[in-house]
Amino acid sequence: MEIRRDLYLDRLIRRKNNGLVKVVTGIRRCGKSYLLNNLFYRHLLGNGVDAGHIIRFAFDSGDDLHLIGENLVQMKRERRGAEPEKFMAYIRSRIVDDGVYYLLLDEIQMLDCFEAVLNGYLRKDNIDVYVTGSNARLLSKDIATEFAGRGDEIHMYPLSFAEFMTVYDGDKYMGLSEYMLYGGIPMVVLREGREEKAVALQNLFSEIYIRDITSRHNVRNIGELEELLDILSSSIGSLTNPEKLKNTFRSVKKSRITSATIKKYLDYLEDSFLIDAAERYDIRGKAYIETPRKYYFSDLGLRNARINFRQLEETHSMENMIYNELRMRGYSVDVGVVQIAERDQNGKMIRKQLEIDFVCNLGSSRYYIQSAYSLPDEAKRTQEIRPFRKIDDSFKKIIITKDIIQPYYDDYGILTVSIYDFLLDPRVMER
Repeated sequence: MEIRRDLYLDRLIRRKNNGLVKVVTGIRRCGKSYLLNNLFYRHLLGNGVDAGHIIRFAFDSGDDLHLIGENLVQMKRERRGAEPEKFMAYIRSRIVDDGVYYLLLDEIQMLDCFEAVLNGYLRKDNIDVYVTGSNARLLSKDIATEFAGRGDEIHMYPLSFAEFMTVYDGDKYMGLSEYMLYGGIPMVVLREGREEKAVALQNLFSEIYIRDITSRHNVRNIGELEELLDILSSSIGSLTNPEKLKNTFRSVKKSRITSATIKKYLDYLEDSFLIDAAERYDIRGKAYIETPRKYYFSDLGLRNARINFRQLEETHSMENMIYNELRMRGYSVDVGVVQIAERDQNGKMIRKQLEIDFVCNLGSSRYYIQSAYSLPDEAKRTQEIRPFRKIDDSFKKIIITKDIIQPYYDDYGILTVSIYDFLLDPRVMER
């Protein structure tokens, strides 16, 4: 069964022949290789590109490495990548005319000196380069510098809910429950049975993600890193910082880990795309508040597997899901803060901070969004819209709820939509 990834395929197509290295990044097992070597490959063939002008090479494939006189087992034993000269000689042998050649290169970090090799190909007018990578520098957020400013990143996420529903055999209500529990890693989605999905997620964490991070950064105290993951998994969407996390370690884990070490571990987890940090933004002051932050998991299934599928608060899971969906659609997403002054019961003027779950920006567009699991009565609704009413600009304000409703505007011009409409119809925000 094939899962369509049209969002990312379209992004690749729009970047064809733009003179840059197209770099597909994302958490491991999110579908990068399939996007490049199957979906995009078939697009090229379907648009008249001769198969001989599409050069696919996977640096983790023993068969492909054999073509250039390399051996995968020997490379691992010697702890080295493929030799650049062997690979470049192979590419030269494949380019036999002046037509445009498309290089689709998988796991490029397994080629030694890959930056220099790729920059060299950029100087050739008839070579268009596309690469994926699953660890090392290609999973860092410094993609642009890796290719001297000539890298064009396409960041890929696990399946969105809309993509998930294209292969789910059930209605959207049951589908959302399963999606919130097991997430959108394609290989997990395609597994049959709950136990098989849970085991697959736990194996991914232990055998892929933790191992990659610890080996890449030479982490000695793996237990501390895993405990940090446990704490973050138990508190998604909560404001925190390294100092607060340090105090949690000391009170709960009886650990003397430093805030500097925690900051380093958080950076590792962000660089691997396991988690993402949302900054706080003072809407009235138009300035960022450096700390604390909120951390969200790139895949809810991985988060749930980390806590053995316990502590599954739907309110926090829904907030995480909305955050991921907005990021998939290309928005930068912050946590909004509205500073207000009001009198307490004694008539004393006090300052308060009201929070807006998400401030989303894309170009000149901005949305303010509240995630409200349910709006059972007018009191709850008044509570949710209170921060909105303290904002004096004209950008659209939206409440997303799990209640089954039709989209509607209230007397204050605030749009309320269901999570199902939000996830399945990007245009609902424009209604």
